Parts: sequence; structure tokens; C-alpha cells
Amino acid sequence: MNSVINLGFISIHIYSICILIGMIFGYLIFTHEAKKNDIKEDDASNIVFYAILFGILGARIWYCIFNLDYYLSNPLSIFKIWEGGLAIHGGILFGFLSILIYSKRKNLFLLSILDYMVVGLIIAQAIGRWGNFFNGEAHGGVVSLSYLKSLYIPDFIVQGMYIDGKYYFPTFLYESLWCFLGFIIMYLVRHKRFMKTGYLTSFYLVWYGIERFYIEGFRTDSLMFLSFRMAQIVSVLMIIIGIVIFILVYKGKIRRYDDE
Repeated sequence: MNSVINLGFISIHIYSICILIGMIFGYLIFTHEAKKNDIKEDDASNIVFYAILFGILGARIWYCIFNLDYYLSNPLSIFKIWEGGLAIHGGILFGFLSILIYSKRKNLFLLSILDYMVVGLIIAQAIGRWGNFFNGEAHGGVVSLSYLKSLYIPDFIVQGMYIDGKYYFPTFLYESLWCFLGFIIMYLVRHKRFMKTGYLTSFYLVWYGIERFYIEGFRTDSLMFLSFRMAQIVSVLMIIIGIVIFILVYKGKIRRYDDE
């Protein structure tokens, strides 16, 4: 599959386009929600700017740390993010830290900002995963052509999973669909009366944590810590943190002044 659009004077990687489109959707959704909830436009724009900046930085650092031998031998490759190599968990961590710092400086309620952010984040992830498809990465193990056809997925995906003479399981597709479903759920319930500040953040952590833990078991390019898949370790932590947040919010231990 051709992963590059050649315009003659410049070559554009489709991976980069997918990431950019995901960011745009995430930005539009966050700023829309922030505006409806009386967050100043400047604050909303600044939050997104810093979250994206440090999110990309963190995603790259996280990936490079777990591939340290290669990047120590090829230091210039560290900057070639258009070739892939952005670890979402590093992006989430660094993005969260930037939001935490900004919220404290501006005296904004952190969970409110995170609730507005995760709705845009999960759709950005759903779109961004297609960048992995065009790059021929983040896939599962070798499978047969007949197996892929038995999944009733579009033929262009089947052909796209033919990499270096073999067919691979399209883990990217199922993560994308799961994230998209999570986005629909969060978007539909975000303003329901039973929703309290923090519920969306909790849902995101548990929803994505469960999916990523499961899907990571199929991947062939996992970042490893000793003999464990790092993404699965982080996913378990996400699930635990999400459950704790939900319990604390439900019991009123964490609440915004205008929550019932």
C-alpha cells in the first residue's frame, strides 16, 4: 500500500494526515464543549495547544525509551515521527500533566477539563489508528487470506494487511471501532442529568483500558518492560484509576460546586 502522497515538491505521509485530522476533530469537540460550559476561548485554545504539543512529545519519548538501543544508534530517527512511533500512553500522560499544570495556574476544575477533553481524545484516537493502517504497523500476527475474508471486512483493508508477503490481523481496525463506539456513547450521554463531573473521564479510562489490554495481546510490536507488555500494564492502571474516580465522584468525595 502506498503510504505517501507525492506532490512533486513535497511528499506527505498519510499517517501524518490521519493524526492531523484526529487532532482537528478533537480540538473542535473540546472547544465546543468548553464554550458551552463557560470556559474562556483563550483558555480552551491554550489547553489544546499544550496538550497536543506535550502529548506528541510524550508519545514520542515513550516510544523511543522502549526502543532505546535503536534510537541511540540512529539518533536522527527520533525526529522522524511521520514514519510512525507515537505511543498513545505516553501522549496521554504528558497531555494530562500539561492540563494539570494549566488548570492549577488558571484555577480551573481539573475533572471538568478532562471530561471535555476525553470526548475529543477518543475520536482522535479512532481516526489516528488509520495512520497505523497506512504505515503497515500496529497489527497482529500472521493470518491467512481466507481468515481475513471470513471477518467480513472491506477488501481494501484485507489488501492493506498484506505486508511483506504475508497477511496480518488488523488490530488497528478493532481499536478504531472500539474508540468510535466509545465516542458515540460519551457524546450521547455527556449532558444527561445523571452525569456528574468526572464520569466521562472515568468511562474513558475504563473503556479504553479494557480494549487496549485485550487488543495488545494480539499485537506483534508491543513495547516491553521485562517480559510484560507495557501497554497492558498501563491499561490495568487506567482501569483502576477510572474505577476509583467513579467511586469517589459517586460518593461525593470529588465534586464540582454546581454538581447536584
